Amino acid sequence: MTFAQNCNEIFDQTVKSYHVTDDVDATFANPYEAGTVEYDLARKNWIDAVQWHLEDIIRDENIDPVEALALKRRIDHSNQDRTDLVEEIDSYFRKQYAGVTILPGATINTESPAWAIDRLSILALKIWHMREQTERTDATADHVAKCRAKLDVLLEQRVDLTAAIDQLLDDIAAGRKFMKVYRQMKMYNDPETNPVLYASK
Repeated sequence: MTFAQNCNEIFDQTVKSYHVTDDVDATFANPYEAGTVEYDLARKNWIDAVQWHLEDIIRDENIDPVEALALKRRIDHSNQDRTDLVEEIDSYFRKQYAGVTILPGATINTESPAWAIDRLSILALKIWHMREQTERTDATADHVAKCRAKLDVLLEQRVDLTAAIDQLLDDIAAGRKFMKVYRQMKMYNDPETNPVLYASK
C-alpha cells in the first residue's frame, strides 16, 4: 500500500469513528501510537471532522448570537490546530527525505506533501457526506441523482489526488523534486500581529 492510499484508509476510518457519536464534543480515541505519522494523520482528520460539523452548526439562521460567537472562536482555534498539525506532518517528510541528493534541474512543487494530504483529508469528509445525501429517503429523486453525480466526481478526484501525492513523494525521494516549507504565519490569532489585539493591550 502506498503512503497516500494508507492516508485514505486512516481518514475513512476516522470519519467513520466520528460519526459513531456525531458529536463535536466527543473524545477521540486515536488508535495509532503517539509519535507516529499515522497518529498525526488520524488526529488531523478528527480535527477536520469536528470543524466540518461546527461549520454546519454555525450556519443555523436561528442560532443564538452569543453561541455563534463562541463557535466562531472555536473554529478559529481549530483552524490554527489544523495548520500546526499540517506543518508537523511536513516536518516528518523533511526528516524522511533529508538525506536525498537533489538532482540538477530538480523543481519545487506548488504545495508541500502535507498540504496535499490536507486536501485528501477534506475529500474523505466530502465523500462521506455526499454519500449520505445519495441515501436520503426524504429527498427528491432529482436531488439524489445530482448528489450521485457529485459523489462520482469526488471519488475520481480522490483517485487522481492519491496518485499525484504518491508521485510527488516518489519524485522527492528520487531527488527530482525538493521540499520547501513556508510556515503559514497566520496573523489573526497572534496578539503581536493582529492590530485589534495589540491595540487593546
